[in-house]
Amino acid sequence: MNLNQSQLSSPEVIWKASKENVLSGKGNQKLSGPWQLMLLGDGSPTRHLKLLTGHEVAIKVISMVMGNNNESGVPEEVNELDPPLLRRQVWLTCGDLTLAWAESWWNSREAEKHLQNKNQPIWKSLTQGRSELFREVDGLALVNANWLKSEFQEEGPFWSRHYRFFRQQKELTVIREVFSPKLEKWLGPIPRKAF
Repeated sequence: MNLNQSQLSSPEVIWKASKENVLSGKGNQKLSGPWQLMLLGDGSPTRHLKLLTGHEVAIKVISMVMGNNNESGVPEEVNELDPPLLRRQVWLTCGDLTLAWAESWWNSREAEKHLQNKNQPIWKSLTQGRSELFREVDGLALVNANWLKSEFQEEGPFWSRHYRFFRQQKELTVIREVFSPKLEKWLGPIPRKAF
């Protein structure tokens, strides 16, 4: 299922909230309500992006490769997935704006089952047939990478979160998302330098 070998390195984590604060929904007091909802809410970010911008979310697949999770910066929850693992990386765009980057880790059999349409948002793939899912936000961080600056055409650092989807109390996937500061147009200013 190797779609492309140009896998990007995980962005460097500059600051992260404690897991206890994230799980309890405390996140960070410096975040406005709209940003708290975007970063710590358990709703679909692709649906949020569509609602905010009025544009369908298009997925640009960067890569889907089999691999390990030994790279630094990989969320610890990835270790709870059964190997062998597939790692998928995508850009999320609305109209002509790139508003997010995401990477996800999957057991390869689950990926084969759930990612048949590789250019479709994961939420849409997972909820076909109205299957029940549970999303748990596990991490909130500020991250940086030159390739993010280049694609977003913004200076970092950038807000990031990672979460897991569960089905029948079993981890299905771990997803990390990094959001463009261009979302400030709809969500208001967000602090990035004071951490």
